[in-house]
Amino acid sequence: MEARLRRLLNKFLGFFVRGLLFVAPVGFTMLILYSAFDFVDSLVRIKFSLDPATRQEFFIPGLGFVIVIAGTALIGFVFTVLLPQTIQNWLENGIKNLPLVKIFYSAFKDLISAFVGDKKKFKQGVLVTLNKENSIKKMGFLTQENLNMIDLPDMVSVYCPHSYAFSGDMFIVPRDQVQLLNLSSAEVMKIIVSGGVSFSENN
Repeated sequence: MEARLRRLLNKFLGFFVRGLLFVAPVGFTMLILYSAFDFVDSLVRIKFSLDPATRQEFFIPGLGFVIVIAGTALIGFVFTVLLPQTIQNWLENGIKNLPLVKIFYSAFKDLISAFVGDKKKFKQGVLVTLNKENSIKKMGFLTQENLNMIDLPDMVSVYCPHSYAFSGDMFIVPRDQVQLLNLSSAEVMKIIVSGGVSFSENN
């Protein structure tokens, strides 16, 4: 009786682990997507009134999300098609000349441009040697191939994201300590974020 109960328990645990391997990644992904959707949707949350006398209000889920996405696309259309480049430069220079604002504006613009747009930065995966003596290497992305602006002509900058986190470190290293990877940026990011576990999926 005890042995049979143990076998049933082992089968249950086996089924639970298999279910967890499926449910956990799907659930975590859905949570991130829902959080992003809810955040964007909450930016423009229009309330409607059913009965002004009772002041009962409601809002349509997803309406704010549609408004934000459509509004952003409309602004992109205006700046791309309708406004001349001179006016765009004038507006951007005006923002950049504002104290304190220019710091955050430039930082966020460069960060977003690193992932999307015509000047993507996180597109070349590399292996950077951090310790030659012990052959310790770290995987990251080449972000600047030319550092003449800070008088470092033989150096490059590499950004190395942290595993299981939304952060990372930037290293300035000699050019000859950087090895280019023949992998897509998505593959490199997946390997780094997974802490190297995704290597097994690529083999």
